[in-house]
Amino acid sequence: MSDAPIDLALLDPIIEEFKSQKGAVIPVLQRAQDAYGYLPKEVLTAISKKTGVPQSRLYGVVTFYSQFNLERQGRHIVRICDGTACHVRGAPKIVEAIGDALNLEPGSSDLDYKYTLEIVYCVGSCGLAPVVVVDDVVYGHTKPDTLVERLLQLA
Repeated sequence: MSDAPIDLALLDPIIEEFKSQKGAVIPVLQRAQDAYGYLPKEVLTAISKKTGVPQSRLYGVVTFYSQFNLERQGRHIVRICDGTACHVRGAPKIVEAIGDALNLEPGSSDLDYKYTLEIVYCVGSCGLAPVVVVDDVVYGHTKPDTLVERLLQLA
C-alpha cells in the first residue's frame, strides 16, 4: 500500500480553532492526529510554522505522551498486556499466535496497515489475565485461537 501525499490543508481549521488559546499544543496535536491517524514529520513542521511553537517543543510533547504516534498505525490497534499476571497466564503465547497468524512483530504494523501490535505492561485488569485490548475494547481470559479469529473478522 503506497502512502498518499499528506494534505496539510487539513491543519488549517484545527489551527484556526485553537489560535486564541495560548498553550493549546496538546489539543492541536490530538486533533491533527485524529485527522491524519498519526503525526508525520511534515505535519509537525507545518504545525510549528503555523503556530510559532518550536518543533523541539512539539517533539517533546509527542514523545512524552504515549497517546501520540510518530509512525503510521494500523486501523486496528492490538495491545497485549504483558504485566506479571498476564505474562504467567499466557500473554507470550498470545503474542506468538498473533505474530504467526498476522505476520506481526510487537511494535509493528502489517503491510496493509490493518493491524498494529503493541505490548503494554499492565492495563489494570489483572483479575482478567491474560488481557488484550483491541481498539479500546478490553478482552479478558483471552485464548490465542479465539483472539486470532476475532482479529481476522475485523479485517
